[in-house]
Amino acid sequence: MAYIEHTFDFSIRAIDKNVNLSNKAILGFFEDIGGFHSDIAGYGLKDIEKTKLSWVLLHWKMKVLKRISYGDTIHVKTWSRGAIRACCYRDYEIYNQNHELCVIGTSKWTLIHLEKGLMRITNELLEKYQTEEKAVFENFTFEKLKEPEDSKLTFTYTVQRRDIDINHHMHNLCYLDLAYEALPQDIFENNSFANVEIMYKSGAYLGDTIKCFYAMKNKEHFITIKSQDERTLHAIIKLS
Repeated sequence: MAYIEHTFDFSIRAIDKNVNLSNKAILGFFEDIGGFHSDIAGYGLKDIEKTKLSWVLLHWKMKVLKRISYGDTIHVKTWSRGAIRACCYRDYEIYNQNHELCVIGTSKWTLIHLEKGLMRITNELLEKYQTEEKAVFENFTFEKLKEPEDSKLTFTYTVQRRDIDINHHMHNLCYLDLAYEALPQDIFENNSFANVEIMYKSGAYLGDTIKCFYAMKNKEHFITIKSQDERTLHAIIKLS
């Protein structure tokens, strides 16, 4: 089964200020459908105790082609797109109840052994996922996001219990929450951000104090999240 598909209804918790499916909820559905695939392949959450292996997200990229309104039913599709060295790639599509393609996305992951660290991606693993060559973004490769030179500190935040995930660091979707908080109010109010890209570099842990910086460059909005001493880069989020 190379393509994994599932139909979801979404609740009030998944809508944005315009009563549409929010960007955070979209990434959450990407996580859900990817998790279904890993469960089938034998490398899901329920298998961690046995395999000692856990997937760690390195990069998201998503584009909203058409907003989906509250009350609609969404059909989410995903597939593994193979691997390069220690990184695997996964793509996504979301359709509305009229079968229109509304969202596309791609992601980059690495596999961590809980005791041994970074793992090599084997042919055996790829065979379990039955990879496909189809790519939703033509000729796209993940590039390192860079913090604009004129970034300015907007606020600091202490990582809370509610932010922590199964890998014991701040869950990847919480970084998008912080990015929205870092935006100037007029930018937040007047944009829905059809394009979201997030690069993760180093996890933030319970009790860590982190700093959020903001800058606009070429009409794109960059939020950089660093440690309190600014020596560790946690993530960069690009919105447009």
